[in-house]
Amino acid sequence: MTSAECAEQKPYHHGDLRRVVIDTALDMLQEQKGWQFTLREIARRASVSHSAPYRHFPDKASLLHELALIGFDRLRDELLAALDPTLGAPIHLQALAYAHLAFGTRNPDLYRLMFNADAGEPSDIHLDPRTQAPFLLVIDVLERGQREGTIRRRSALGQATACWAHLHGLTMLAIDGRLVPEKVGDHAIEDALATLFDGLVLGESQPISRN
Repeated sequence: MTSAECAEQKPYHHGDLRRVVIDTALDMLQEQKGWQFTLREIARRASVSHSAPYRHFPDKASLLHELALIGFDRLRDELLAALDPTLGAPIHLQALAYAHLAFGTRNPDLYRLMFNADAGEPSDIHLDPRTQAPFLLVIDVLERGQREGTIRRRSALGQATACWAHLHGLTMLAIDGRLVPEKVGDHAIEDALATLFDGLVLGESQPISRN
């Protein structure tokens, strides 16, 4: 019997197969700079039979879909961890912005996957409650700031969309190394965020610059 045949017949011995497959895929995503791996490669890396991943994921697309949702779960958790409940909405917006940027630049390929068509149809991904959670958190901060009188009274949904577009663009530029100082200056991210906050925050409520 060949080694490949032995691997195929290897009995499953992990306690949580689904978690093992997901964790292995996340590790490979981090290491390989992309998601070109196959389910068979994941099985080999996880030391399970080649057919084992299919018990929970009928194809690679379904696994990528779940990885993207996990990315949004982790983004939400990091955004929440960045918030100091004793501070007001403008400082919270600043904290959310830098937490978003830090998450994306620390997890570049997971971040790319979260917004890539390989993770599924946009309506399937971006209407999922897990995907909406980070966005709703921003809306909550904006609405609270409007009640406090520190955020301009506009559609909070429109303001949150502007924040998302602004931050996603900055994050992708940072990930791809496009924020070249010779082109955009030494404080491109700080200056871009200051411009965003100028349109959101009222008067003396402006967050402290990080320049």
